[in-house]
Amino acid sequence: MQYVYCLQHRQSKEFYYGYTADLRRRVAEHQRKDRYWSLLYYEAYRSPADARRRESKLKDYGNARVQLKKRLQDSKFV
Repeated sequence: MQYVYCLQHRQSKEFYYGYTADLRRRVAEHQRKDRYWSLLYYEAYRSPADARRRESKLKDYGNARVQLKKRLQDSKFV
């Protein structure tokens, strides 16, 4: 599986979007660098190309990011 994920910094409220094949390892790497990152959301894909495409859309500051933030707000995550 391939994962597209969203982290949020607990102090600055900044978001980080990424892609990985090992979600637990990647989140742990972020937290080793700065313990205030927490996993907010992830999506699983079978195709690496699909996951990379989704990550790219989220990093583009476009509608995909707006929709994800709205979904998270509606779910009381943000």
